[in-house]
Amino acid sequence: MILVTGGTGLVGCHLLYLLVNKNKKIKALHRKNSKIDVVKKVFSYHSDSFEELFQKIQWVEGDINDTESLSEAFKDVTEVYHCAAFISFDSKDLSSLKKINVEGTANIINCSLDHKIEKLCYVSSIAAIGEKTNKVINEDCEWRENSNPYSQTKYNAEMEVWRGIYEGLNAVIVNPGVIVGSGFWKRGSGAFITQISRGMKYYPPGSTGFICVEDVVNIMHELMSNNIFSKRFILVAENWSYKDFITKVSSNLDLKPPTKKAGKNLMMLALIFDILNSWFNKRRRKLSLASINSSQSKNKYSNAKIKSELNYSFKSVEKAIEETCVNFKN
Repeated sequence: MILVTGGTGLVGCHLLYLLVNKNKKIKALHRKNSKIDVVKKVFSYHSDSFEELFQKIQWVEGDINDTESLSEAFKDVTEVYHCAAFISFDSKDLSSLKKINVEGTANIINCSLDHKIEKLCYVSSIAAIGEKTNKVINEDCEWRENSNPYSQTKYNAEMEVWRGIYEGLNAVIVNPGVIVGSGFWKRGSGAFITQISRGMKYYPPGSTGFICVEDVVNIMHELMSNNIFSKRFILVAENWSYKDFITKVSSNLDLKPPTKKAGKNLMMLALIFDILNSWFNKRRRKLSLASINSSQSKNKYSNAKIKSELNYSFKSVEKAIEETCVNFKN
């Protein structure tokens, strides 16, 4: 029996679709108020038999921060895919980020050890990879403390996984870049596409690694199937500038791409206005210092390790954007 946490998220949904098509017995952990119908929606992008496939999932109500419900969910489980996470670059969310990303992962690791789980795959992020200025970033880059609360908590969560490995748990860590995929238009890259669909005049000058969600879940499954443990892998298909990404999405949505660069000074001015707007109108902020720094950074990631380990061929980012934009328009 396989347990998937974060099954109502982008990676979790697509992972569930992969696993049910391989006739795996699956439990999916979900919180009381989570919307599991989003999984059915994602399934419908890939198959006309989405209702039948959806029914193969055994849904278990619980929370990674509730050890009692978690222990119940772990009954009869032999494999775990830990996809659950909270994503925010806002320092105001630091407490929630620590609670979910770090403490929640620690609980998963403890339950895995207590229940003698055979194998575990943890979904981290390239945000938890160390940086190299003007050089290609790989898995060996040394971690440095930074002001990004999401980055810090994902790194600390990885430390919990390594603790489990040192205590005898068979586990592997994947660090995906920006994940391109359908079904979530208010979070992650989906929110980025929604923003682009409203028209953009400015583009950030930074760059980062991108990958199709199907590649992420395929690699996760291959690593587990081949019993590859005690390692971490950067999952990036291609390195793109944000300008090129926005331009390609705009083209697929029949929109004019932005032509003006949003440098750091302009972004900092926008941050001030965002803070004031948030304060006066009691709305959640859209910008943070960490998100601005990320949008300005020109990072290039290596996928050599995973390509060598699995001899894996990635779907092109351009193709992933095209498919995602079709679903977005529909």
